[in-house]
Amino acid sequence: MVSVHRGGGEMAGYPENCLESFQNISSKMPCIIECDVEVTKDSVLVLMHDKTLDRTSTGSGLVVSHNFSEIKEYYLEDNFGYRTNFRIPTLENTLDWGKNKVIFTLDVKKTTPYRKVLELVKSKKAENFAVIITYNANEAIEVYKLNPDVLISVSLMQESDYYRLKELGIPNKNMLAFIGTREPKAEFIEFLHQKGIKTILGVLGNLDKKAAAKGDEFYDELIKKGVDILATDRPEAVFSRIQKSN
Repeated sequence: MVSVHRGGGEMAGYPENCLESFQNISSKMPCIIECDVEVTKDSVLVLMHDKTLDRTSTGSGLVVSHNFSEIKEYYLEDNFGYRTNFRIPTLENTLDWGKNKVIFTLDVKKTTPYRKVLELVKSKKAENFAVIITYNANEAIEVYKLNPDVLISVSLMQESDYYRLKELGIPNKNMLAFIGTREPKAEFIEFLHQKGIKTILGVLGNLDKKAAAKGDEFYDELIKKGVDILATDRPEAVFSRIQKSN
């Protein structure tokens, strides 16, 4: 599958972390939407990658310094600096929109408590379409203890990382393995597959650039190695190669 980094943003007129962008890309392919969760001063969960509003909206300053009543008045800007008529979405509205449409991977920013995100996921009964991203074992076990029914994106770069999580008590069925941003070893992917664990590779950045330079057939090599999900800034190019490989 294709995981769309920040839900899009590489196309003019479609900002990152924006429901209209999610709708645009999901109408073209079945996909996973990776999006970022920040919290406002009055504890409303919104989609925003940066700590501040400046880069992607008409607002300025820290997200956490603003009440949602202020934030909802700002417009989103695309990655080329163009102001759109789209607004900053709440996570609640995002989950409502995405049910039966897409799978989300939620990147919970440092200022945002996992507890609040998981409370909302549970209240929306979104455990079957919302994956929680973690970056280390401590975060992974925190998420698992908060809600043992969610799928957790865990960083697994080598076999010892897997055994560390197993020692902490995280079942295989709760793991989605993020295996990094470099070309993976097929043997490690097979090791995870034998455990029933799907893999996600971050091709965004260097590997996307390599494919753009060498030709999109480069993605075929990653698919042949067994990568299950490719997280990319070039979703249409990746999806095209997935279709040809099937």
